[in-house]
Amino acid sequence: MAINKQLIIQPKVAKNHLAKFVKNLEDEGIRTVFADPKSLGKTKIQTIFPSQNADYVILDKPTTKKLKGKKIGRRFKVLSNKDIENILDSAKKGLDFVIIEVKDWKIIPLENIIAKLHKMHTKIFSIARNAKEARKMFSILDVGVDGVIFNTDSMNEVRQALVYLGSKSFELSSAKIVEIQEVGDGERVCVDTASMLNRGEGMLIGSRANFLFLVHNESVGSSFTSPRPFRVNAGAVHCYTLAPDGTTKYLSELETGVEILVLDSKGKARRATIGRCKIEKRPMLMIKAKVGEEVGGIIAQDAETIRFVKPNGHLVSVTHLKKGDSVLVHSKAATGRHFGMEISDEYILEK
Repeated sequence: MAINKQLIIQPKVAKNHLAKFVKNLEDEGIRTVFADPKSLGKTKIQTIFPSQNADYVILDKPTTKKLKGKKIGRRFKVLSNKDIENILDSAKKGLDFVIIEVKDWKIIPLENIIAKLHKMHTKIFSIARNAKEARKMFSILDVGVDGVIFNTDSMNEVRQALVYLGSKSFELSSAKIVEIQEVGDGERVCVDTASMLNRGEGMLIGSRANFLFLVHNESVGSSFTSPRPFRVNAGAVHCYTLAPDGTTKYLSELETGVEILVLDSKGKARRATIGRCKIEKRPMLMIKAKVGEEVGGIIAQDAETIRFVKPNGHLVSVTHLKKGDSVLVHSKAATGRHFGMEISDEYILEK
């Protein structure tokens, strides 16, 4: 029952919606919620709460008593260095975790607490008001807190925070190429990020929101081109990509400062900030692929430097792609979208 670095959700939903919300959290990989276990019914998700029925029990006063099969901790408000010393003294007495509440000064107090406790077995949980605050807390001193308690009623905010944590993954499938066609000139978008991208990483791009190809970055050079490991030559202006909050964006909407998702060949996602985008007219290829009964397409620049990722992790240039080849895609049943937000009950047919 060890606590690893994680996002802990405090559900901000009505009691009659709690069970469904917690099930959705489980589906997203959340392992712990801040909630009374009596209110959850039957669930495998773990709880942290001021109750001895919880898996992680928050005590209201110091104690050296252990609870069998439970983790024990206390909640602290930090207003001065004296409060930090109190946390350290309490941790030395055997607390498994501490919950830290900070107000106006957020970074420096947590830096001091992490510096004092990081070699102890006591885990540090902090409280975040939004997903961006959670990101800061996970990266303080390049070590971060062990967990962030985040009060929300939005699954999009949960997904956004999971990507900040680096624990959000997408299922990638093997898709068979069924059609390749030259379609003349069009405007394509080069996305230059403010991060160095690794081999195997790219962006999810496609003409349909439910069928996105993993387009590799330009970290692979050639005898004619230098490596540009910050760049993804993504596709035509109309193509979709997934944003960190789960919404879609057209490539034409991307610009400096916007955050995008970068995925590796295993589907693990992280965030990257766009440094700039370049839209230029180039000769284009239309490529279609199939997973089961789902067929999706992409229009990409017709050039050797645009590469897809094969299921074995190898790269294949669009200019060397053949019918019957397999590439990695993120595919699921089609749903409607309104300004990029998913509408699960709306009928939609995209061709």
